[in-house]
Amino acid sequence: MVLDRSSARESTGHGSPLPNLVHGGPGRAGGGEEMGGVRGVLHYMQRTAVQGSPTVLTRVMDQWMPGAEQRRDVVHPFRKHFEQLEIGETLATGSRTITEADVMAFAKLSGDFFYAHMDDDAARASIFEKRVAHGYLVLSAAAGLFVDPAPGPVLANYGLDNLRFVKPVYIGDTIQVRLTCKQKTAKETPAGGIPQGVVAWDVDVRNQHDEPVALYTILTLVRRQAA
Repeated sequence: MVLDRSSARESTGHGSPLPNLVHGGPGRAGGGEEMGGVRGVLHYMQRTAVQGSPTVLTRVMDQWMPGAEQRRDVVHPFRKHFEQLEIGETLATGSRTITEADVMAFAKLSGDFFYAHMDDDAARASIFEKRVAHGYLVLSAAAGLFVDPAPGPVLANYGLDNLRFVKPVYIGDTIQVRLTCKQKTAKETPAGGIPQGVVAWDVDVRNQHDEPVALYTILTLVRRQAA
């Protein structure tokens, strides 16, 4: 347990490394000792759990945790090489309003004419209040808000993890993005290849009421500085 001024008030001080003391007996069935002894420690302590404030856990795990400190810089994070990026570095973007023209254009481009996007009456008869924007339109618009388009250290989109659409985006809603550097993993460079690493970004898309509408992790390949 790692305590500091932000988490100590919530700590009770309790905790047992052996929550279930299985009695195996001192004989052959117990391996020569009871589970409450060294055998119990070896059996139960194969995993390590660290408790602490989000900021402390971020520093210990070298991975940004929701609720931890976020730092902002005047330089866009996509203008930085792998080594220059700091865990917890955050970009707050401008905003964009999703219009009916956006929804119609995306439906035509993607071929996705699902009724919830195109038919008000059908949408109301389901789980929505009215027509909703495509989830992938929201993701595309979010990318348009946080991407720096000029050539730079970011080489490519490497994937997307843990996507959840937690609240519908209706026509007329306005979205904004908080992009946070979550984790960095260096990659081996093949002969003649470009030195690079994988950067995981926490993406928090919110509406005009500051409610999250989409949450996910996006991965990018980012150029490393020459040794």
